[in-house]
Amino acid sequence: MRTIVVTGAASGIGRATKELLESRGDRVIGVDLREADVTVDLSTSEGRAALVEGVGDLTGGRIDAIVANAGLSHEIPVTMAVNYFGAVATLEGLRPFLAGSEAPRAVTTSSMASLRPSDDVLVEAALAGDEAKALARAAELVESGPQSVIYPSSKRALSRWLRRTAPTPAWAGAGIPINAIAPSVVLTAMTAQMLGSEEGRDMVSSHVPMPLNGYMPPESAAALFAWLVSPENTHLCGQVIFIDGGTDVVMRGDSTW
Repeated sequence: MRTIVVTGAASGIGRATKELLESRGDRVIGVDLREADVTVDLSTSEGRAALVEGVGDLTGGRIDAIVANAGLSHEIPVTMAVNYFGAVATLEGLRPFLAGSEAPRAVTTSSMASLRPSDDVLVEAALAGDEAKALARAAELVESGPQSVIYPSSKRALSRWLRRTAPTPAWAGAGIPINAIAPSVVLTAMTAQMLGSEEGRDMVSSHVPMPLNGYMPPESAAALFAWLVSPENTHLCGQVIFIDGGTDVVMRGDSTW
């Protein structure tokens, strides 16, 4: 039996992942703001420290995989705090707990939104580890009016962090594959209001084309997560896998980078 930590486990992709892994016999430590084994707020440094402490208490400091999935999609500063700084703190904070596993694995959730316009100042502040500057910049963007760049910026920064981090001695050198999935529109509570009207669906379709099978159930993303944290995944390193019904190929065409 493998022990796997899943953040954002109370709903959406996180909940589907938790249920799938448990159905396969894994022990899942769910993390969320509510209805979880470890209830913490990953937008704060205190919550991130409490995550590590709580998982350590429940597992004796030994786990087999991390699914750093918790995230927000709102155009507010806390989205950057959770999506980037919370995810990185989860992965780095729990990484020492992987040392005793025969097949350690780690994954996180990026997004097809990482391909959309972002704010360079915000992305660079995140990658520099300057959370105060990043949150101040996000607040400036909110004040300047609707732009829809905070969420894409958080996911672009996370994807870049992943690419830079995956081949390092602490991860690849320690035998830990770390990768990300990049979903498109997923049928969850987060998107229900947006997709609840014909106008909303038309707007989403115009910005997020999904020619293969349309909008995606969270179980599809969960199945990919389950493989990425399995022992079978031995050589995937630093990859952002677009599970998006074709959004990526429509938007980027022939480009593979």
